[in-house]
Amino acid sequence: MSTLSTTNLKNPSASGNNIVLGASGRVTVASATATIVTLTDGATITPDLDAGCNFAVTLGGNRTIANPSNIAAGQSGSIFISQDATGSRTASFGSYWDFPGGGAPTLTTAASAVDRVDYVVRSATSIHAVFTANYS
Repeated sequence: MSTLSTTNLKNPSASGNNIVLGASGRVTVASATATIVTLTDGATITPDLDAGCNFAVTLGGNRTIANPSNIAAGQSGSIFISQDATGSRTASFGSYWDFPGGGAPTLTTAASAVDRVDYVVRSATSIHAVFTANYS
């Protein structure tokens, strides 16, 4: 377990405490922004949850979204999955990914289509995920 000291905290607002470190060790943030990390396209795509919580990838072929590395209960975020200019790409998911109904989603296959997978890590081997198709 890491120790977070107040010297690691920044207060971006002179008018108030946007980041509070409580006596119990709980960090409260008034607002936060997470960058979108670009995943490297390849036959197997492995998100590294230490690198970020939100990810984007453009598929250049049929792919597997593998079980993430550096997984810990409570992590959450989104993965934006885009089709390349060709489209018709498919994705399968590693065994930790749990979608409603028990099956992996079917991606929108139109060229340049964008789908999104939102996830919450339930345990070291279970990721609850929800799929939303065909953003414009």
